This record gives sequence, C-alpha cells and structure tokens, in this order.
Amino acid sequence: MKYLKSQMKLLIKDNNELQKRLKVLMEEHDLEKSFAMKALYHSEVAEGGKYQLAYQALDLPKD
Repeated sequence: MKYLKSQMKLLIKDNNELQKRLKVLMEEHDLEKSFAMKALYHSEVAEGGKYQLAYQALDLPKD
C-alpha cells in the first residue's frame, strides 16, 4: 500500500480522532503538517493499522 497525501487528507478530514492525533503529533514533535500526516499514516494506517481499511476504501474506483 502506498502513501498518498490526498487520500490521507480525506481520511483525516472525515475522522475526528485522527484530526486530534495529527494536532498532537504536530505540537509534541514540532512537525510540519505534511510530516505529521506521513507519521500518522505509518502509525495508524500502514501494515494493518486501525484505519487501513478506511484508507483503502478511499482508493476504490468510482463508477
């Protein structure tokens, strides 16, 4: 599975918990938003993370 910034933005936009986690990552580690999003992807989405299925569903072809 590949990290796509646009997909990650959509996933975060639709999920309050991920929005909070993103803000915490940015503040605690003094990260720019793009780096915090990638860190969030690796911790919560990639390799069977909690939000992997939701992330993959965003990539389904639209009919």
